[in-house]
Amino acid sequence: MDVNINMNVIPMPSSSASSNNPKIHLLSAQLSSASTTSALSLRLDPTLHGDSLRRLPALPKAANSRVVAPANVDPLKIMISGAPASGKGTQCELIKNKYGLVHVAAGDLLRAEIASGSENGKRAKEYMEKGQLVPDEIAVMMVKDRLSQPDSQEKGWLLDGYPRSLSQATGLKAYGFEPDLFILLEVSEDILVERVVGRRLDPVTGKIYHLKYFPPETEEIAARLTQRFDDTEEKVKLRLHTHNQNVETVLSLYEDITIKVKGNAPKEDVFVQIDTALTKLLEQKKSALAA
Repeated sequence: MDVNINMNVIPMPSSSASSNNPKIHLLSAQLSSASTTSALSLRLDPTLHGDSLRRLPALPKAANSRVVAPANVDPLKIMISGAPASGKGTQCELIKNKYGLVHVAAGDLLRAEIASGSENGKRAKEYMEKGQLVPDEIAVMMVKDRLSQPDSQEKGWLLDGYPRSLSQATGLKAYGFEPDLFILLEVSEDILVERVVGRRLDPVTGKIYHLKYFPPETEEIAARLTQRFDDTEEKVKLRLHTHNQNVETVLSLYEDITIKVKGNAPKEDVFVQIDTALTKLLEQKKSALAA
């Protein structure tokens, strides 16, 4: 089956694929990884967008309507990536709510595995207690096990911020996990820096504020806000540099199923771009089944 998704880019000639695994070819396809290393880190990286979902303006009715794939249609398998503060958390929430996909975030998954005392969790904890990053083989196994669960197989999955390296991507592929579509959120560096540098944490409530976009409600809250040690312009630019360097390492595996989405726009407009792509992809799956 050939699939073409028009996202204001010029599509390349598409290649043939099975009805259960459509491929999407775009001239502007690029891919990003969100990690500073090839191993999985537990470092929390809350973003302005992920913590201000409650402030999202109401989306058009069509965008809010729940979409459920028919039982006989292969469910969507989506990966999404973007730099720190690219708005990935917000978009994941919107995608999950509309399409009913199982949202799998590697960092959350790792914490859950450790808390549950699973074999993978115990192995990961040993490395973390030594101040070391969790090896790819353990992280890939955790993700593989989660994607193999019945809910992920039945509803489809949304893999958030993973894989972060070519070895992680090839590891998942070896277990038979490949996405239908890889979504890359692209935001200009100056906006990313502004978003990150302006973030503040309320140590009492755990809420994330932004000095410009989401200021604290009272002076009392403002007085107690703190800034994360690495939310400085210098360190943010270093993280973005590493992020950009990692693009090529993963692109070789996903370049034919990657779309770039401009993340500088308002969050609801960003979702419209993603929603359009996912809707067309689902329609192609249905058409392939009927053919």
